[in-house]
Formats: sequence, structure tokens, C-alpha cells
Amino acid sequence: SHIRHAWDPHKSVAQNLAEMGLAEDPNKAVPIPKKMLGMEVESDGQQLGKKIVRKPYVVNEMELEASLPEKKSNTLSRDLIDYVRYMIQNHGENYKEMARDEKNYYQDTPKQIKRKINVYKNFYPEEYKNFIASLKPEKMEVQ
Repeated sequence: SHIRHAWDPHKSVAQNLAEMGLAEDPNKAVPIPKKMLGMEVESDGQQLGKKIVRKPYVVNEMELEASLPEKKSNTLSRDLIDYVRYMIQNHGENYKEMARDEKNYYQDTPKQIKRKINVYKNFYPEEYKNFIASLKPEKMEVQ
């Protein structure tokens, strides 16, 4: 978005990038020395003159955005949440019974089901506590 706002449609790609202080060709921007038979030889030996950066704020904004900590967007799919809740609601903590349930489409083993339930507990601890609390009154009414 930073590049899009600073882009001048009347100029070429190379001119726009040069004004922003960005490289058009990374191979020319950071030359890699070629090694031939144990001897180091510079690729072309050409030094391009310093280019004037007219829009340094673009690079500064991009660096600032890159330095921000990454957001953790770990979520579980709605299908997995529904599957786990169904299994807990119908089978409690009996994982062997869960493995034999007809809703176990992917034929998960008891350990796999237990792992999925633990992942759900870790991702949504409050929701899990509320769900378990809502199940206890139902079981008391049945008895």
C-alpha cells in the first residue's frame, strides 16, 4: 500500500522504484561475487552512480511495518470446534467410544481425538469451561 500511494503512473517502473529507494533488480542491487577455480572475480566491476531518493518515506514506512511484531491469528475451524463439542457432549471423556462414533468421519484414533480436544481446550479455555459447565446440569437431570 505504501508503494501504491507513492506511485507515479507517468513514470516507468524503474524510475518509480529508484525514487522510492527500492531496487528494480535485486541481482544488481546486491552483487554476488562469482568464484572461478578458487579465484574470486567480481561480476562486472561496474559501479552504478548513487541515485537520488526523492521519496524516502516509502522505505521508512515499509521498515516500520516490517519491524512490528506479528499477530498470532491461530484459530480453529468451525467444523473442528463442532466436532469436538459433539464428541464431548455425547461421550464425555471416553475416547474409545468417540473413536467408534459414526460422526468420526476421518476415523481418528482415541489419541488423535484426545489431542484435538486438548487443542480446543488450549485455544478457547473460557469457552471450554462454559461448555463443560453447561453440560453438568443436563447430566444431573437425567439421573
